[in-house]
Amino acid sequence: MARDGLVPIIIAEQDTRQVEVVMALRDVVVVGGENAEVLRKRAIKVTTFDDKLATLLDDMAETMLEAPGVGLAAPQVNVSQRIIVVRLPDDEYSLEEYGDQAGVLYEVVNPQISRPSNEMVDGVEACLSIPGYFGMVSRHESAVIKGQDRYGNRLRIKATDWLARVFQHEIDHLNGVLFIDHATEIWREEAQHGDPVTAGEPGRL
Repeated sequence: MARDGLVPIIIAEQDTRQVEVVMALRDVVVVGGENAEVLRKRAIKVTTFDDKLATLLDDMAETMLEAPGVGLAAPQVNVSQRIIVVRLPDDEYSLEEYGDQAGVLYEVVNPQISRPSNEMVDGVEACLSIPGYFGMVSRHESAVIKGQDRYGNRLRIKATDWLARVFQHEIDHLNGVLFIDHATEIWREEAQHGDPVTAGEPGRL
């Protein structure tokens, strides 16, 4: 998910041996670009938790932060697996706005949304795979995110407000769904909010 001025690693306990981690930036797949079809496929469940997965998670985090974004799903780097990374900013405003959620890097393998709230809230979203566009999207105000860490251990994250929105956005990617599919209003970055490209005109994205 693109960082829109709104928005330690949450993994299971691990050994304390120091290892050298080499991270690399990966190309982000964009709508209309090379390998764009991966964005519309349902990603496959991860069953092997190995060094290859760890490298992918490291690379995804590095790519997300460099973009910069607040979330990234594996299909966005042309890997059709059910993996996401999420991190809200940790600047002064974000620390005040998001509290303990700010600056935390969440890695979730095989994520699932559980116990979504009945309350829905509208908010502006953007996406690294659809550069230059924003949309108004309704999401559950809160949800519990279940999944696994890089070692296969179970995770459970209670997400609210913006963090919940980012998780829902990224999990959509794993099902071949983009924010433009939910948006009631879509506009270009350079356009005024009152001059939208409507959700009924997907060919303009």
